[in-house]
Amino acid sequence: MTFADHVINFNRKLWLPEEPIKGIKSLNPFVENQEVGNISRHFYKKFYDDCHQRHLILGINPGRLGAGATGIPFTDTKRLTEVCGIAIGSVQTHEPSSVFVYDLIEAYGGAECFYGRYYINSVCPLGFVTQSKKGNWVNCNYYDDEQLFETLYDFMVIGLKKQIAFGINTETCYVLGKKNAKYLKRINDREKLFETLVVFDHPRYIAQYKSKQIPEYLEHFLGQLT
Repeated sequence: MTFADHVINFNRKLWLPEEPIKGIKSLNPFVENQEVGNISRHFYKKFYDDCHQRHLILGINPGRLGAGATGIPFTDTKRLTEVCGIAIGSVQTHEPSSVFVYDLIEAYGGAECFYGRYYINSVCPLGFVTQSKKGNWVNCNYYDDEQLFETLYDFMVIGLKKQIAFGINTETCYVLGKKNAKYLKRINDREKLFETLVVFDHPRYIAQYKSKQIPEYLEHFLGQLT
């Protein structure tokens, strides 16, 4: 099996209860949108259809407008079409985190070069939404509720171990988001999955609050990536 085959099989089998804890719903684009499975399969076959070892970059969990819509971490439909050359017809999304990540990918040398060395996913490979006081459904992170984190612990650890077995270099894991890194460290201290965690600010934070410093952030990311 190629790296792509492992990822496709992993995504196809992802499952969580619709409501893992009261008030928080899980998002599974591979179940909710049939086109996502086909798009994701196309993407991984295009960029990962080999048996090369890669380094792992971990986000928090998929958001509604990024991987929650496309099935591909930090990839909204605009980047999927314009950069990866894969069209999706069922939904159109624009996600600020995706913009920064694809600026990084371009600076690194392009999608083929970047994805040839790195595999991006999330500490929790499925996302969540919760209802705001106004009644709107908004993104929720796996660490926003301690009960949710504890409920998801085994699911996340099993998922990380399965992905490491795809062919991941465990010497260094790159982590997006300082709070995300704090919780991954709790997992790693117990499970000994990675030798070193290298922590970056989250792309969403950079895009939303540090947009004027994006060139400096890109330089920092490129300097840390192997």
